[in-house]
Amino acid sequence: MNHKLLTAALLTVAAATSAQAQGVRLGLRAGTNYSNLAGNVKNENTYNNKFGFLGGVMLNADVTGDGFFSIQPEILYSQKGFENKPNEYTNTVLGVGYTEKREGKVNYNYLDVPVLLKINAGGFIVEAGPQYSYLLSANDQTKLTRTRQPNGTPTVTETQDKKDVSGFKRSELGYVAGVGYQADNGLSLNLRYTGAFSDFVKSDNGTYFNGDLANARHSAVQLSLGYLIPSK
Repeated sequence: MNHKLLTAALLTVAAATSAQAQGVRLGLRAGTNYSNLAGNVKNENTYNNKFGFLGGVMLNADVTGDGFFSIQPEILYSQKGFENKPNEYTNTVLGVGYTEKREGKVNYNYLDVPVLLKINAGGFIVEAGPQYSYLLSANDQTKLTRTRQPNGTPTVTETQDKKDVSGFKRSELGYVAGVGYQADNGLSLNLRYTGAFSDFVKSDNGTYFNGDLANARHSAVQLSLGYLIPSK
């Protein structure tokens, strides 16, 4: 229901600004996320950055009439997550010591809706604002190699229920801030950082990655190209 309300809110913004159509421009954005986890992450050296796709649409509403200050909501499909760094670590299961190694990546596919306050000073862009995110799907491709100590035989297991999202909070509030350059023809290059205010794993999901991610939040550096279609 929350994502439907957000979509309705964006449509309301579009309707409210349509009367000043000369100052409203639609646009497209595409690029990449370089994502990982923030917050209190246990064994954080076993979680590595990963690349993911970013793309969608945007609406720019000129507030000052000269392009200096505008409001820019966007609707973006955004791949976040992390890659398991193949480092060995020790773990204890029912009093028995094991050496473990995780490999593979984890994708969390989100619908991101940032609402940015944007300053354009002669083409140089500074932008920041809140962001609502909704988890669309997930795909956990992790493989775990476990070796009993001292001289056990390694066993390899794959994650079960790879696409199960029941243990995650589907809605998330966060923020976006960045800089960029926008040419007169509407083409722009943007570098942003986005983060979340809250943990994405539910509090009762204590076994996810052995509890390492109980207090983890999403974060990503984004590099993207944007294009604002000229208004008539």
